[in-house]
Amino acid sequence: MMPLLSLIALAWLFATPAIAVEIVDHDGMLMDHGDGHLMNMAGGMVMGQNSDILPGGCDKISETQEITVHAGHRYAEKFPGRMFAFDTQEFNFKPCTKLTVHFINEDKIRHQWMMHGLPKYLYPKGMFHLEITGPAKISGTLILPPGDKTYLVHCDIAQHMEKGMKAQLKVGKGDGDLPSIPGVTAFVQADDYEASLPQLIAAAEAREKELATAQPSSDPTQNTAASTKAKQPDGFFSGTTVIGLALGLLIAPFLAKKFKGMTFSEVLAYVFEAVGSGIRFMAGLVTDLIKIIANKKNKTLPEN
Repeated sequence: MMPLLSLIALAWLFATPAIAVEIVDHDGMLMDHGDGHLMNMAGGMVMGQNSDILPGGCDKISETQEITVHAGHRYAEKFPGRMFAFDTQEFNFKPCTKLTVHFINEDKIRHQWMMHGLPKYLYPKGMFHLEITGPAKISGTLILPPGDKTYLVHCDIAQHMEKGMKAQLKVGKGDGDLPSIPGVTAFVQADDYEASLPQLIAAAEAREKELATAQPSSDPTQNTAASTKAKQPDGFFSGTTVIGLALGLLIAPFLAKKFKGMTFSEVLAYVFEAVGSGIRFMAGLVTDLIKIIANKKNKTLPEN
C-alpha cells in the first residue's frame, strides 16, 4: 500500500508544474467590437489590430512576419533588480511589414505587449495593444509604418515596465536606442547594490549641500543686470496696477450715474459706440497731422 501511495504522490508532484503552466488560447474566444478592437470576458484584449489597410507611404506590404513573445517573472532573472520581463528585448523589421504577434503570458497575473507611437489616423490612440490574464496566449496583427523609427514596447500594468517589462522595436534602421531597455541600453537611474543605506543618505545630503552653497556668477555686471531685469516686471506691474485702480476709482461714480437704469445690452451698445467715436477722433487727428506736414513740404519758395 505504501509503495502505491508513494507512486501517486510522485506522479502528482511531477504533474502539478504542468498543470500550473497550462496555456489557454484566447484567439478563438475574442469578440470583434469594430475599429480593430477585440476582447472577451476572460481577460483577453486586442486594440489597434490592422491586417489590411496600408499606412501612408506604403505602396505594398514589404514582407509578412510572425513572432512569439513570452512574458513572465522567470525572464527577469537574468536582469538584477527586475521583477518582470519579455523573453526578447529588441525586435527589428522592414518598413511596411505585416506583423503578427503571438503574446504568451506565463504568469498568473495580467500582462500587456503595448506598442506606442503609431500613426493615429490608422491606429486609435497611436498604439497596438495585446493584453491577457495568464497563463494564456493571445494574437494580433498590424502593418508597420514606413521610415526608420524606434518604437517603445512595454507592459502598462502599474510598475511592470519599471520592473523590467519593456523592449524596443526598430522599423528599418530605427532612429536610435531607447534608454533603460534591459540587456540592451543603460538604465537612466542605475541601481547600486553595494552602497549601504547610510552611505546613500550621506551622498544625497552632500548633493543638496553642494546645490545650496553654489556660488552665483562672478561677474558683478551680470548679477546687477539680472537683478534689475528681474525687478522691472514687478515694479512695472505694481505701478500699472496702482494707476489703473486710481483711474477706476475716479471714473466709477461717473460710470455708475451714466449707466443707471440701462440694460446690459444698452451698456454694451454705448461702450462700442464710445470706442468707435474714439477711434474716429484719433483717425481724424492723424489725418489732419498728415495734411499739415504735407502742406509744409509742398510750400513753394517766393520768387526773387
